[in-house]
Amino acid sequence: MIFHELPLAGAYLIELQPHTDARGQFARAWCREEFSRQGLVTDFVQGNVSVNPEVGTLRGMHFQRPPHGEVKLVRCVRGAIYDVIVDVRPNSPTYRQWVGVELSPKALKMLYVPVDFAHGFQTLQPDSEVNYLVSAAYAPGAGAGWRYDDPALGIDWPLPVTLVSDQDSNWPLLQAPATVV
Repeated sequence: MIFHELPLAGAYLIELQPHTDARGQFARAWCREEFSRQGLVTDFVQGNVSVNPEVGTLRGMHFQRPPHGEVKLVRCVRGAIYDVIVDVRPNSPTYRQWVGVELSPKALKMLYVPVDFAHGFQTLQPDSEVNYLVSAAYAPGAGAGWRYDDPALGIDWPLPVTLVSDQDSNWPLLQAPATVV
């Protein structure tokens, strides 16, 4: 695996290194030793699957409040998605900044989402399926989110949003950052 650090500290785009022969490809999608050498979380307690029939479906921007924060390791195994993370750490120099990456089975890449990052994605192809590991069990009372269309974030989604949950549409808007004069 090749670990590419993203502009938001602690976040990585991980490129799988396939072995290809007449049968097709084989690649490791998880290796405790390689993650440990990078200083990344290696204890995942839950695996999730998200299947999304429609193009333009948006899920996010979700995170869990402390002390229930979770690391996510996200991979698209069918279709394609535009995956976005936002730094929600108030004391971080990249607070409220976002990064988006395209994930698909052909790209052979995964997104490592650190604790205290909001996460969401938009489907780019029909019947997109996303698998992800998480480092903490879901705690319903700790669930939180930021609006996917919040002007204070300015996330540039690649397609018009065709389907989004009521919950994701109704997270409160952030206050715009103060302007220094």
